[in-house]
Amino acid sequence: MLDMWNESLPYIIRILTAAALGGLLGLERDIHGREAGLRTHLLVCAGSAVFMTLSTAVSTFGVLKPEAFQGVTDPGRIAAQIVTGIGFLGAGAIIKDGLSVRGLTTAACLWITCAIGMAAGAGLYILSLATTAIALFSLSVLNYVEKFYKKDVYRNLTLSLPEGEKPERAVEVMKANGLRVISTELMKDYDTGVTRLTLGLQLSSRGNVDKRSFAIIDALEASPISLNSIKWYKI
Repeated sequence: MLDMWNESLPYIIRILTAAALGGLLGLERDIHGREAGLRTHLLVCAGSAVFMTLSTAVSTFGVLKPEAFQGVTDPGRIAAQIVTGIGFLGAGAIIKDGLSVRGLTTAACLWITCAIGMAAGAGLYILSLATTAIALFSLSVLNYVEKFYKKDVYRNLTLSLPEGEKPERAVEVMKANGLRVISTELMKDYDTGVTRLTLGLQLSSRGNVDKRSFAIIDALEASPISLNSIKWYKI
């Protein structure tokens, strides 16, 4: 058992390094409100390291102990097909809802699960256990860590303004509440005089975004701006 651990330790260090570097890139993306964030980057990078480690380990094992692959012309052939096939499963887990995307972390989880299964199938038990621990840490512990740092969130705000109301006043309220206006769309109905103003907004939020959303709506209602209706929704 000790020999197995000593043999697996260099591989585990490689995977931990990949997980740390991938997580670092994912943290930057997560802070800026991108769909593929901390956990997705970490899982993909760690999974890629496992696949590379498997390729190295299998080729080395085949050279040192050729009798283990007696009658097998190419031990990596089936493994390569598994990697290709898991891509189709991952694509099926990703769902596009309007301008937002869901299921990226699930797809990355399928990816690293495939790597764990291949490692176990190759007899690298310590490696598969260590990779499982890294994946569980990413999916459970980091899920709570994400709530403690601010990240950029993107929302659309649509206001219906009565005749005579200036749209600029609504923009000023948004900026006064710390929001960045990234896009503006105006549509005016000359029959009724109603102006439809749609603002693309960027806000930094920690934890529950809904509380911040309600606070912004309250700020609009408390302002002297005349409003017919308010619609706040995720981009």
